[in-house]
Amino acid sequence: MSSIWHQRPTPEFLNRIHGDTACSALGIEIVEVGDDFIRGTMPVDARTRQPYGLLHGGASLLLAETLGSAAAMAVIDTDRFLAVGTALSANHLRGATEGSVTGTARPAHLGRSGHLWEIDIIDEAGRKLCLARLTTSVIPRQNG
Repeated sequence: MSSIWHQRPTPEFLNRIHGDTACSALGIEIVEVGDDFIRGTMPVDARTRQPYGLLHGGASLLLAETLGSAAAMAVIDTDRFLAVGTALSANHLRGATEGSVTGTARPAHLGRSGHLWEIDIIDEAGRKLCLARLTTSVIPRQNG
């Protein structure tokens, strides 16, 4: 299989650009970049739980959008274009109360003017907790 990346990012690069953001505040870490996916983890702890002790759906969405947006950026020529999120949706399938979760973003569609990313979030036992979809528009970069 060939790689989908215009410029393949490293986990170190992606973690560096997410420093001092909501991602670092929630403990999100990019751990792997494959030929057609980006994978990251997030702890289930006081930063990411809702009042009932379950993983907060908003934290799951932040993980999903982080992974999908990073992937969208890496498949385009960022000297000429930007990838901007236009829609994010998710189905929460089960809860988590501890440990960590892992999200994997893969393309469902890579078009010239838009992308659709599917992000699966699983728990440490491999059970699917959330299926998210991120739509990004590819727009020309404005110079000046």
